[in-house]
Amino acid sequence: MVLTSEQVPQTDAQTLKSKHKKQRQRNRPRNKRNRLEDSNTTTPETSATDAASAMPGKQDAVATEKTRDQVMAEREAKKLAKQAKKQKNATTSTAAAPAPPTASTTVSPTPATPATKIITEVEQTTITTKLTTTTTTKVQDAVVSKTTQPAAVNGKDAEAGDKTREQIKAEREAKKAAKKAGKGGGAKVEGVSQQMADLKVAEQVPVPANAAPAATEADQEKKKPALSKAERRAIQEAQRAAKAQGQTKKAQPAGKAPPTAVPKEPKRESVSPTKAAASSSPSKCPASTPNGDCRVKLFNHLVCAKEDSQFINDPLVHPSIARLGVQYARRTVVGSNARCIAFLHALRQVVHDFETPAKKEFGRSLDAAVKHHVDHLHKCRPLAVSVSNAYKQFKNQLTQLPADVPETELKELLVHFIDTYIENQIGKAAQAISGFLQEKITDGDVLLTFACSSLIQFICEEAKRRQVAFRVIVVDSRPGCEGQELLRRLHANGIPCTYVLINAVGYVMAEATKVLLGAHALLANGYVMARTGTAQVALVANAHNVPVLVCCETHKFSERFQTDAIVYNELSDPNQLVRGDKCQLSNWAAKGKLLPLNLSYDITPPELVSAVVTEVAILPCTSVPVILRIKPDIGY
Repeated sequence: MVLTSEQVPQTDAQTLKSKHKKQRQRNRPRNKRNRLEDSNTTTPETSATDAASAMPGKQDAVATEKTRDQVMAEREAKKLAKQAKKQKNATTSTAAAPAPPTASTTVSPTPATPATKIITEVEQTTITTKLTTTTTTKVQDAVVSKTTQPAAVNGKDAEAGDKTREQIKAEREAKKAAKKAGKGGGAKVEGVSQQMADLKVAEQVPVPANAAPAATEADQEKKKPALSKAERRAIQEAQRAAKAQGQTKKAQPAGKAPPTAVPKEPKRESVSPTKAAASSSPSKCPASTPNGDCRVKLFNHLVCAKEDSQFINDPLVHPSIARLGVQYARRTVVGSNARCIAFLHALRQVVHDFETPAKKEFGRSLDAAVKHHVDHLHKCRPLAVSVSNAYKQFKNQLTQLPADVPETELKELLVHFIDTYIENQIGKAAQAISGFLQEKITDGDVLLTFACSSLIQFICEEAKRRQVAFRVIVVDSRPGCEGQELLRRLHANGIPCTYVLINAVGYVMAEATKVLLGAHALLANGYVMARTGTAQVALVANAHNVPVLVCCETHKFSERFQTDAIVYNELSDPNQLVRGDKCQLSNWAAKGKLLPLNLSYDITPPELVSAVVTEVAILPCTSVPVILRIKPDIGY
């Protein structure tokens, strides 16, 4: 009778072994390595396992503990092998490669069979050799990695470590100097630069005594061009501080200059604003294009006068508009009515010569072209209120053009609108205003006026044609002296006149019976915007109880509110205040704190104005909003 392996009764040792196996499998984590070890230790393929099957349970338990120690040693060997592979050392990788565990390895410190004893000693020797070799290799790699670094790098690191505190101080000093640059001036920048120079000289690494002189000099020459990050930061802070003082020179790149030559550049650049202003001549900084040094800070928001040469060559601007822009810039055409009439004549020429682009609408294309021309005129000189109102009316007319009309007829409609606007808003309005004032002018009146106004000239000429015996006192002021032109025109018509400057208006105001003033614009709050000096004349007249009549057409009414001459105004050329070479202002640009101010307009409050004479009626200043509301229904 033959018995199979399943039918053979198990011994006590086998039973105890299976129990330990199940307990070990329950206690140990289930990973791939443990599963393989369990299968290797329990397979009946080796002679050592068959021999141990007859041993008592105590020996099996000891073998289980030995196997666990062996696994831990193998894990440590594999970890060290992985670390060695990361360092890319072929020799270390070969020496630290772990051997796979064999089924016949059974470590046993207790006495056993001779074969088992020999295998245990060999395996222990192998594992100990692996652990020792891996640990020694790791330590050697760490030592080699430190010892194989370049000497220059070590020197640089040591140098950087020595300079850390010094560099931090230099950075702090440079930042403080940059923040206080606006208050301290260029002397602080020079002080910081000198500190940087002293710091860089002191930061050089000392040469060892046993080193060769030739090698030391070569190392110093190699280290000279290289600047650390802190030094570059300090140089940048110094350059920013120099730029804050208004300097425009560019510093030499830090990478090309030696450390001892870098601090010299801020010294050359740190020139005080006063010396810079003194060294620059007025011809190099023309007042016609003033910069921030030639303007009063309170009026920096205002538009300055510009040179007329930059407005000539513009291919997109019509020649008539280019010519008008030059006349605006040179003050050849002055006065609200004169500027408005000149603008409308140039606009009529633009409409006449305009050609609609292909696949474009006439109205929209012309609107874009006119807008570009108006912007060009505004660059030459800020537009007058009369010009702005005329442009608004023209744009409104463009939006009302019919769509199914030929282009030639549309141009005729626009040209007719321009001619009608000039005739009604300027010509007939002047006649209506003159008619209202002719009733107020009687024989023996003395009319006082200021500067030059085409409307006041027309009123005086009409009174002369009516053969009224009166005379005119023309008050004028520098720098424009526009009253001289009005004096010439009135004298040509045979009207007796008296010409005085504004500083004598208090002496002649007692002789005047009425004060007639022109206006650049009439604001919505009732204030009058006119030539600079108008408010002074109105104030003196109010002190002498002389009525002040402001003559202004409705096309000069503005919807803007303004109570002073600072919010909106126009700056004229400050060189107009210079009378000649012998004047004390002849070299004003070279003087540090002398800033001439030449304002074009001033604001007269409504309390100083008796009435405003318009083509609608003689109204108080407070009626301006009413006129602005009903103006479209008037028909002018």
